[in-house]
Amino acid sequence: MHHLGDANLRTWTLRVTALLAADTQDQLAWPGERELETKDVVEVVELMCRVSEGLAERGAFGPDDQRQLRANGRRICEIDATRRVGLWDNALATDSAWDDLRSLARQFLLTRPGDWHQPLPRLVRPPMGDH
Repeated sequence: MHHLGDANLRTWTLRVTALLAADTQDQLAWPGERELETKDVVEVVELMCRVSEGLAERGAFGPDDQRQLRANGRRICEIDATRRVGLWDNALATDSAWDDLRSLARQFLLTRPGDWHQPLPRLVRPPMGDH
């Protein structure tokens, strides 16, 4: 890695992937009282895929890593607009795409040192006044 920012982005990518790899119960518990819109989660995963492309170009991820991350990107793109509406906890229960993403994320994390049970990323709270 050539940039300190790349190290931080790589860590962020691994944390988002850990969230995707988590058991459904952990994914459901992760936001706590906050309700997440499916479209917002999809946008974060899409951003992760774009960021990982740049990281791979700069050597922060190898070719095999990038192939696995691209598989997540292809699967997330298959979630059409109608399936992005509503709360993420409902999508987790009804849309098999999230099971596929979980499996792909786990496959990727299994190639990393340790096991795929990474700590879930800290949920960023919205600024005061936003609900």
